[in-house]
Amino acid sequence: MRRTLATGLAALVTATALAVTAAAPASAGPGRDRPVRTPSAAQVVAGMQPGWNLGNTLDAVGADETAWGNPRATRELFDAVEDAGFRSVRVPVTFGQRTGPAPDYTVDPALMDRVEEVVDLALDEDLVVLLDVHHDSWMWAHQMPTRHDEVVAQFRATWEQIAERFRDHPRTLLLESLNEPQFAGVDDAAGDVLLDELNRVFHEVVRGSGGGNADRVLVLPTLHTNAGQERLDALAGTIDALDDANLAATVHYYGYWPFSVNVAGGTRFDATALADMTGTFDRVRETFVDQGVPVVLGEYGLLGFDRHTGTIEQGEKLKFFEELGHQARAAGVTTMLWDNGQHLGRTSFAWSDPALFAQISSSWSGRSGVASTDQVFVEPGAATDQTITLQPNGRKFRDLRLDGRQLKKGRDYAISGTALTLHASLLDRLVGDGPTGTRAELFVRYGGGLPWRVEVVAATAPVLQAATGTTADFAVPTAFHGDRLATMEARYADGTNAGPHGWTSYKEYDVTFAPDEDAGRIVLRPAFFAEVTDGAPVTLTFHFWSGRTVTYEVTRTGTEVTGTP
Repeated sequence: MRRTLATGLAALVTATALAVTAAAPASAGPGRDRPVRTPSAAQVVAGMQPGWNLGNTLDAVGADETAWGNPRATRELFDAVEDAGFRSVRVPVTFGQRTGPAPDYTVDPALMDRVEEVVDLALDEDLVVLLDVHHDSWMWAHQMPTRHDEVVAQFRATWEQIAERFRDHPRTLLLESLNEPQFAGVDDAAGDVLLDELNRVFHEVVRGSGGGNADRVLVLPTLHTNAGQERLDALAGTIDALDDANLAATVHYYGYWPFSVNVAGGTRFDATALADMTGTFDRVRETFVDQGVPVVLGEYGLLGFDRHTGTIEQGEKLKFFEELGHQARAAGVTTMLWDNGQHLGRTSFAWSDPALFAQISSSWSGRSGVASTDQVFVEPGAATDQTITLQPNGRKFRDLRLDGRQLKKGRDYAISGTALTLHASLLDRLVGDGPTGTRAELFVRYGGGLPWRVEVVAATAPVLQAATGTTADFAVPTAFHGDRLATMEARYADGTNAGPHGWTSYKEYDVTFAPDEDAGRIVLRPAFFAEVTDGAPVTLTFHFWSGRTVTYEVTRTGTEVTGTP
């Protein structure tokens, strides 16, 4: 929806002009010209918060922007993005696939026209736009160590064409040199040197094109857009040397890797995952923000989302996004959510997981209390008191609710500090003798922010059955009985680790195994069997969120697989 009042950077320009006018000396007559300040890079980047990525669209490798399954971007899409509260959009574009040969490296005019059309659609919705050269990083730019002159020539030609096309666009368009830059066959120290050269070429070309590009905010990435201190220091050196007040830095953050993809037992957003996040934002703030260089977190999310958002348990991912929003605000970093189509429906304009989006959007302005879990498993007829640990995040516990009704402290639950104990009598009443599965939803309400949802789940021990199949098609028949699979271990008879990622017994969720509760089975992927020794029995230990474990043995003989409980 187009805003009816000046907003975003337009409002910033207006406010700045008014401030200059107010500060003008009284002797300034009505006809005297008064200067209008251009917003600083820091003000421009701050005005972009929060941001969203038009992922897997113009960056798609294929015939056109629909090649990776998303529809063409429309004005209605950007209207929905703006309505959701976003103030900026990152438009990734892959140019190399539609670029002609040397020496001109001419970008297909039809692509350039479409890129400009999409940029203008977003700008027309009062969204600030960040345009970047995207998958070119691994399609051809990564060859710079062995094809230095050709890569530099193509990079220069690409940016000459982009700069010329957009030189007269408003300051609400920012340009980013290269997405996730990487270089084949060299270490990161050498990669930093190569990236420094490309960033300098980018800066020279864009600034030299004149027009609005003379002082447009330019965004420079670290190598791999990684936030390790050496990578940050290398980019800081480039920015210092360029001595340009209209520069910003960019990194990406997808979390502590074992948690981000659910491997090596990384099922929870625990102290290790938290420390990884805190270290990232501390380094970025100290290296750039505190030195006056604004930072754009050009992409953030969880890597497991590339398959589906269920790779990470719901409560754990909510805690991740709540904390990320808080730390980004504290560090003064602008965030841009990566969305390849798995979050905002490109034609329905509905959020696939409204609770997740509610947590993300709430984190833009304040904190919400969370808890150690959002699941309580109860065995029917054998309910016991269960305690969860509250994480108030500066909020005070208010009450516990069921179906909108306030439960009774003392009778239904007890609260002691951050320990919330659900009494057995309450759990028994909620579960009763009904079917397994979710029986109730409790809501912990804090004195502000979002309530924390806790599912009460009736569950008994899962039962696994024998099966035969092939390495391409094998599944363990499973009666889940209300329980939910968290992770899987795989070991040979001698105790050594089996399957991919041999350094850990805990295998990667969905890549090697995946629960299918509706079909009553646990699928073992071909990727798992591809790295299992022929003829050697493997003991699988399935860990369920209730705390239960169930073992199962599989043996691969050629392409045939047998499995027994």
